[in-house]
Amino acid sequence: MAHFPKLLSSQVAFDMAQTLVDGFNRHYRIFREASREAKTQFEQENWLGVRQLLRDRIAYYDKRVAETVVTLEDEYDAVSLNDEVWQQVKLHYIGLLTEHHQPELAETFFNSVCTRILNRSYFHNDFIFIRPTISTEYIENDEPPTRPTYRAYYPGNLAGLKSTFEKIISSYELSNSFENLNRDISFVVKAIEEEVGLAEIRTNFQVHVLTSLFFRNKTAYIIGRLINGDRTIPLALPILHNKNHQLYIDTALLKEEDLVVIFSFTHSYFLVEMEIPSAYVTFLRTIMPHKPRAEIYNSLGLQKHGKNLFYRDFQHHLLHSTDQFRIAPGIKGLVMLVFDLPSYPYVFKLIKDYFPPPKETTRELIQSKYQLVKQHDRVGRMADTLEFTSVAFPLERFEPELIEELKKHAASQLEFGKDIDGQDELVIKHLYIERRMTPLNIYLQNGTEEQVEHGIIEYGNAIKELIAANIFPGDMLYKNFGVTRHGRVVFYDYDEIEYLTDCNIRKVPVARNEEDELSGEVWYNVGPHDIFPETYNTFLLGDERVRKYFLKHHADFFEANMWQVHKDRILANQVHDFFPYDKKLRFINRYQ
Repeated sequence: MAHFPKLLSSQVAFDMAQTLVDGFNRHYRIFREASREAKTQFEQENWLGVRQLLRDRIAYYDKRVAETVVTLEDEYDAVSLNDEVWQQVKLHYIGLLTEHHQPELAETFFNSVCTRILNRSYFHNDFIFIRPTISTEYIENDEPPTRPTYRAYYPGNLAGLKSTFEKIISSYELSNSFENLNRDISFVVKAIEEEVGLAEIRTNFQVHVLTSLFFRNKTAYIIGRLINGDRTIPLALPILHNKNHQLYIDTALLKEEDLVVIFSFTHSYFLVEMEIPSAYVTFLRTIMPHKPRAEIYNSLGLQKHGKNLFYRDFQHHLLHSTDQFRIAPGIKGLVMLVFDLPSYPYVFKLIKDYFPPPKETTRELIQSKYQLVKQHDRVGRMADTLEFTSVAFPLERFEPELIEELKKHAASQLEFGKDIDGQDELVIKHLYIERRMTPLNIYLQNGTEEQVEHGIIEYGNAIKELIAANIFPGDMLYKNFGVTRHGRVVFYDYDEIEYLTDCNIRKVPVARNEEDELSGEVWYNVGPHDIFPETYNTFLLGDERVRKYFLKHHADFFEANMWQVHKDRILANQVHDFFPYDKKLRFINRYQ
């Protein structure tokens, strides 16, 4: 705009800004209540309750946004207000956030509400927060009563670690007793001694732990760091229940790569009680400096702000790169059109307008599958996706072949126009963005013997962990799985997933006669939810190397009983133990 209002003269603008702040505050209060409740559910071993908290919490945000939109439209006729009033709304809002403890989240909430009311032509910094305005640095310094983000302990030397960790564990006030806390702490100290090695203990030797536990699945994590001289050592202590309902520390994770996997985009979000989330993110960045802030916010359950940060980072990358968007390498899918930017570690996915046989699905059904994944415990085996609407791209950055592909397969999702500077742009109405991975089929095709064996071990483990979490992938071809930079196999094609408990696991019936046996056609009745594990070898074992390692490590994969056992356990409300770290690191395997 040419000018900004010189005076904040509109009472309506102030009242609207206050309504927006109130809407956000209500959202975050409910968000924190869910995180506090996680501790109770953990102590009671109510794993289904933990899952429900995760599902409910994801829905809270959109509900509060919708409520605030309705209030602004009904009470202030927001749609009909002029530009100056809307500019004043933003300025008043900034003023209301100067003492706020979650200003960055509140700015994102403002955007979420206002973009539902305003036309796309208003999506710039005069009206919404394209750039952040309120600093999140040192927020917790301004109010002494605020619970500090982390506690600092000074053991003095390695010998003092035992009493230090006794204090740390007691500070979390878990109601359950430990099986053998003295043993567990001795193992923690031993692991730290092995990591520190013969390094000199410096005068600044200290242990910092975040004041809130991190809850996910059946585990509570203590997250912290050790400081020794100029070295910072990450620390994560997973706490679990044994069969006698007692607690134990399963391991001590002391490497950045272990923490990165725990906070990976392939896991469901943590439940963490945080007054000042930006301080938690700042702390976590000291132990995972290479992990984008967007991903850390996502992992803390603040995925809307994570998405906002991601988009800002993406726009920054576009500005400082020159390569073009292209059709993503690999086998083209029947349902999704996938493209990427070679210089950027993500892929962009659109649902096609039509699906050739044998696919029988709809856009609405596919979107519901992606929502299911977001709400489910992804157990480290399903990629999280960022869902966007009305994303504008500079048209000149698209290869002509990609434009033709988009017009051919997803024309309904495209809008061609001009941006505010008069440059040609392409707006994609609905889009998923996820981390780029090496497709497993390409990984196996080009891999060494060692890599093929690793890929097959990981693929089998991924499927088994998915079905243990009640997810049946549907289409299990290798092309629908990717290999992360950490070597983990992850599922990313969701259009055919369903709950394992909705499937009928069957054995192939005995042939009635020789004609049946020799027939290339299925001669027995197959229902819409019937699955036959023994038939999977037909499309999974075509390659000789793959076959060798598959039968060596996962021969039970083709036995109906293995699948049925998982289904029966789920129906009995038993929740599987998942370890988002190498089982070799568990104390039971290291020191016992």
